[in-house]
Order: sequence, then structure tokens, then C-alpha cells
Amino acid sequence: MNIPFEKHILSNGLKVIASRDTATPLCAFNLLYDAGAKDENHEKTGFAHLFEHLMFGGSKNVKNFDEELENIGGENNAFTNNDFTNYYISVPREHIETAFRLESDRMQNLTINKTRLSVQQKVVIEEYRQRYLNQPYGDATLFLRPLTFTKHPYGWSTIGKSIEHIESVTVEDVRSFYNTFYMPDNAILSVVGDIAVEDVFALAEKWFGHIPRGGREKRSLPVEPQQVSPRLQRITRNVPVNALYRNYHVGGRGEKSFYVFDIISDILSNGESSRFYIELVKKEQLFSDIDAYVSGDIEPGTFSISGRLNDGVSYERACEGIERQLERIRSESVGDYELAKVKNKVETALRFSNIKVLDKALNFAFFELLGDALLIADEAKKYAAVTPSMIKEHACRCLIDSNCSTLEYVSDKL
Repeated sequence: MNIPFEKHILSNGLKVIASRDTATPLCAFNLLYDAGAKDENHEKTGFAHLFEHLMFGGSKNVKNFDEELENIGGENNAFTNNDFTNYYISVPREHIETAFRLESDRMQNLTINKTRLSVQQKVVIEEYRQRYLNQPYGDATLFLRPLTFTKHPYGWSTIGKSIEHIESVTVEDVRSFYNTFYMPDNAILSVVGDIAVEDVFALAEKWFGHIPRGGREKRSLPVEPQQVSPRLQRITRNVPVNALYRNYHVGGRGEKSFYVFDIISDILSNGESSRFYIELVKKEQLFSDIDAYVSGDIEPGTFSISGRLNDGVSYERACEGIERQLERIRSESVGDYELAKVKNKVETALRFSNIKVLDKALNFAFFELLGDALLIADEAKKYAAVTPSMIKEHACRCLIDSNCSTLEYVSDKL
């Protein structure tokens, strides 16, 4: 899908992408920082996510970020993952300069003090408890990630390894993180809406051009060793039924293998005509639900399978059922009809993912982070290029026991 855009890089290194869309009165402003949980120290994790919260605490010239946007009919939010942190704003086109002004100020003049840090630490700790510790199955990822990744920082979740890590953050830690990562040469700005591209570039220069570059050192992450034998961990929790989680190491988001495994995940679990649903849910009744998905991490990530077992089904039977379906992928060529059906669903999803201006703005920034915003136009072609032989080849290499980490999440009620 070819979406017209233009790109300009300011003298301080800020990459600016602009795409005109006259179909809506709204403008999307997306600012992506190349800083995620993988950039944290393994002894002080959860920091990137905590800092995302701190970014909404006010800056030198903007005391209440949300209120200023609400007053002009705008909305905003943010998210952090292991690879990057993303801030996005939707405003009426006549107020787009407000978005530039607000984000510029907190890029350069964020208010950092002990009081605001303490407030956000409490907020994040409560989120940690509610979403991960007190939510059924919520802590599964806290065990599965370190089981899968023994060296690479994907071994911890964005929320962090523990509450203690969040509690230990100091004001000096915050300032150091801000001065290292929240700099124009470590950011990508994309704007989509009914605004001329030259106006976008002019506003970027006006509000961001004076901010000095940071000169961040090139990222150097530990390489995850090749897994050569299966790993298994069992935990017991107060949950209704047993659950099963399996991770297989696969390539990163920019590699050809991502598209292959994304297709495989849809063959296995996308909808009621998928193999897992027909064979493992309906026929064999091993699972009440089961899903397969590729992580899509920028660094080499995972192909994951997760499901909840029906009463009376042992982990051995559940794993055997999954293995039978994986063996079909490894040994039999996927039929033309089944593969075409999956590819058609993917193409439809890609089209929908570029309809809303906010989605387009995020996609431009993300693909620029991958290497070039132009890559967005090649997505459909890369999925279309996946063949039955590629599926078998990648499955035989990666979807095997020696490359698998399994978490058995046992209900204490059974």
C-alpha cells in the first residue's frame, strides 16, 4: 500500500515525516522515542514505562498537559514496549500547533523532582499489582520472559522485574534517562492530517529546531545464545483452570521470517476455521481457547502459543495435541486455498490499519525506526511472497522442542 509522504531531518537530528490526508478534520501528531525496556539496566527495570508516566506530570511552560489538549478538543495517550516509547495526539487541524508546542516543551523542559517521581512510582506500583499480581494469569509473562531469554533484555516485561525495582528509582536516575534518550536525534515525529507538508516542516523547525541534539551512544545489547534444549517451568496459582504457554525463538521484525511466522500464526489460530480451533478446541476438546502469535519485536523475538486447558486434560495430552499440529506445519505443504484465505485476511487488516490518521502516523514512525518509512509500502508484498516451502523451512528450523520454553500455569483448585 503506497501512502504519499515526505521526510525531512532537522539539523539536530529529529526525523520529521508528513503525510497530507484531507479526508478528516483531525490531525495526528505522533512522537516516537527510540527508548524501551531493552535499554534498561537489568538491576533497575521498569524504568522506561515509569518515565512515560512522568512525561505527563508537567513541564516548565505547560503545567497540565491533558487539560491544554482537552480545552481545544484534543486527545492524547502513550505506550511503552520493549523497543520504544510512543506519544500520540489527535487534535482539530486548526490547533495542530498546540501539539508541537506541548511536546516541544516536555522534550526540553520536563519538570523532574522528588515529589512527582514519588507520585508516579505509586501509580505504576498499583498498576503492577492490579495488572500483573492480582489479575488471573497476569504474572505469566513475568515468568515466561526470563525462561525464554537468559541474556537479552527481552527477558523482562515493560512493567519491570519487580516492584522493588520501581521503588528504587531516584531523581538522578530520572534525569540521566531523560538526558540520554529524550533528545531530538533519538526521536521520530510523524504528522498526518489536512495540513500541507511544508507547514509541518516549518512548525517542526519552529518548535524543535532549537533543541540541542543528545549524541546518544550506539546501542549495544547482549546477544541471546541459541537455545539447544527444551525448558520447562511450573507455577501454581489461584486461577480457575490450568493454562499453558510456549515460546519459540524466531527472527526480528525486519526479517523475512517475521512474515512467515505471522502467516503460520494465522493458519493455526485466526478464527473458527483455523487449525487449532477445529482440531484442539472442537474435535479433541483439549483447550477451551488457544492462540498463536508472533511477538513482532525489533530484535529476534518469539513465536508464542498460549491456551487454557479443559477440565481433566493433562499437560502431556495438551502438548501432544499442539505438537501434532506443528508437525503438520513442518511436514505437509499448506494448501493453496488455505494460504490464500490467510493472505487475504492479512491484506484486509493492513488496509484497515492505515485508514485512521493516528494509525498512519504511528505506522510511519515505526517503519522509520525499522529503517525507512518507505518500508510501509512493501508490507503486503512481503506477506504475499510467503510460500508453502518457506513455511515448512522456517517451521522445521524454529518450531521444535529444543527451541521451546514452556510454562505450565497450574490451578490450585484442581
